[in-house]
Amino acid sequence: MTLHVSSDDSWTWAAVEGTAELTPVAADPHDATVDELVAYYRGVSGEHQDWDEYRRAMVADRRLVFRFTPEHAYGQAPR
Repeated sequence: MTLHVSSDDSWTWAAVEGTAELTPVAADPHDATVDELVAYYRGVSGEHQDWDEYRRAMVADRRLVFRFTPEHAYGQAPR
């Protein structure tokens, strides 16, 4: 998979190639996918005010985790 980002003028850009992986869709408030979503939330935003509500919402929204492992990067620097 390649992630490509470019500037407004399209001259400056970066591309990162790597491997993408998706977890199974959250199916139960206490499955491994929801546990990983909780860990992600904690790492980004800290503690949630109601973890039971958060876990139920992840299942209702059919959330999953997208993992991207970069392997190679290249691009065009600004002029």
